[in-house]
Formats: sequence, structure tokens, C-alpha cells
Amino acid sequence: MVIAALVFAGLAALLHVYIFTMESLTWTSPRTRKTFGTTVEEAETTKLMALNQGFYNLFLAIVSIAGIVAIALGHTGIGAALVFAGVGSMLAAAAVLLASAPDKARAAVTQGAFPLIAVVLLVIALI
Repeated sequence: MVIAALVFAGLAALLHVYIFTMESLTWTSPRTRKTFGTTVEEAETTKLMALNQGFYNLFLAIVSIAGIVAIALGHTGIGAALVFAGVGSMLAAAAVLLASAPDKARAAVTQGAFPLIAVVLLVIALI
């Protein structure tokens, strides 16, 4: 069960690295603008905000990966705390997105599905 939880935490981390890439590195590109539904003008105006938000996503991924590595090295308590902090924050952000912008439900589910599964599986594994 722990391995399954870590796989989903890893998938969540990889997804958030991809989100980082879009928000911080390719925000004004046509493909990323299409993904987020922004115009050229909106992308230029929000470029600095997206850069910051992208790094936030990257840091959550790093915390999650650090937790996965810690558990793999036998430091279950520390690792679980890090995984819960990383994927728990991802899940909370998805919940905020869903609550504040119901029209973005698809994005919220995409962002929150792997973290939710990871949290549930890790809780079950640690009980």
C-alpha cells in the first residue's frame, strides 16, 4: 500500500513539475495560452504572477519527492510528513480552485486526483 501511495505521490509531483513548466517557462506560448484559455495580452499581463505560481507548484513537487525518497530510505515518519505536506497542499489548492471557480472543475480534478489518491493510500498504509 505504501508503494502505491508513493507512486501516486510521484505522479502528482510530475504533474506539478509540468504545471511549473507551463506557468514559469512557456506561459506566453500559444499551446500554454490555449491550455489556460488566455489571450496574448492576458498572458503578458499575468506573466510575473504565473512565474511565481509555477515555482510554488515546483516547490510542492520537490517536497513530495523528498518525502518519497525519505520513505524509500527508511525514514517513514519524516517521509510521510513531507509527502502529506506536498500532496496535501496540492489537494487543498485543487479544492480551493473547485470552490472558487466551478467552471474550472476539470482543471481542479486534474490537479487534485493524484494527490487525493496518494493521501488516502498513505493514510491507509500508515494505520
